[in-house]
Amino acid sequence: MEYVNLGRTGLKVSPLCLGTMNFGPQTTEEDSFAIMDRALELGINFFDTANVYGWKLGEGVTENIVGRWFAQGGGRRERTVIATKFHGKMGEWPNEGMQSALHIRRACDASLKRLQTDYIDIFQAHHIGRETPFEEFWEAMDILRQQGKIIYVGSSNYAGWHIAKAQESAARKGMLGLVSEQSHYNLLTRKVELEVLPACEDYGLGVIPWSPLAGGLLGGVLRKIDKGRSASENMVKELDKHREKIEQYEAFCDELGEDPAHVGLAWLLTRPAVTAPIIGPRTLDQLDDTMRTLEIELDDKALARLDEIFPGHRTAPEDYAW
Repeated sequence: MEYVNLGRTGLKVSPLCLGTMNFGPQTTEEDSFAIMDRALELGINFFDTANVYGWKLGEGVTENIVGRWFAQGGGRRERTVIATKFHGKMGEWPNEGMQSALHIRRACDASLKRLQTDYIDIFQAHHIGRETPFEEFWEAMDILRQQGKIIYVGSSNYAGWHIAKAQESAARKGMLGLVSEQSHYNLLTRKVELEVLPACEDYGLGVIPWSPLAGGLLGGVLRKIDKGRSASENMVKELDKHREKIEQYEAFCDELGEDPAHVGLAWLLTRPAVTAPIIGPRTLDQLDDTMRTLEIELDDKALARLDEIFPGHRTAPEDYAW
């Protein structure tokens, strides 16, 4: 495993990030433990979770699973860079969600308890908190850092101008500011190329793409359906919308002799500012299979062909102006 720096920081992480959103709802605790153990064996040291994962209000199902895995010892916590997120509703009362200083403090303490650790490596805002000024946001984060409860701060689903506002506000306080941004980014969804990626590159944030395979559309969906595997109603609807592009994509992957899922992930690793796409294996076999991604090198010709199939964006304003 060749580790990379997370954005402008000195923190070394694997170029693939293990997403845990399936742990609990789709993957049993036993299997989740096995996947996390295998990830460490493979050299994947970067794990991502969130307080709302598990989707049972206030229960923190997935964080609790990760916490019980950490509690087994054996260097699991020490070898893992754990990133978790807050913002979502964790209860019915006011201040049990969003980004007030009060909720940030409570959310951090609750995640620490569920994760059975005394610090969080990267504490991420799951969404932009429009109702909270960045002065309040950074004061809360500064206190948590001074208390030793968090090390780095990250964002998720921020617009480019949100990143700029956050960084300038942090600079006025003499703080490091954001070190990462989780964005919805894949070959089919490229709007972040307009302003989010340029902002991250300029401010030194490492981009952590979520849904890197477009919910499975870029993972060889046509091949799976042809082999009789079922697909969700939503998947079929999205496939109908993008069928022509997906057909061209899978044919091109055949020319390369590579699996579509591996090509989609490998493409992301060529993008400016991208540190590590989030992978969400539901089984050990899926995790092992994903490692092929790190062996693929897409040349200029291949990248140009992917741009033909899935047109992207130039940096704003040149994308839409002179």
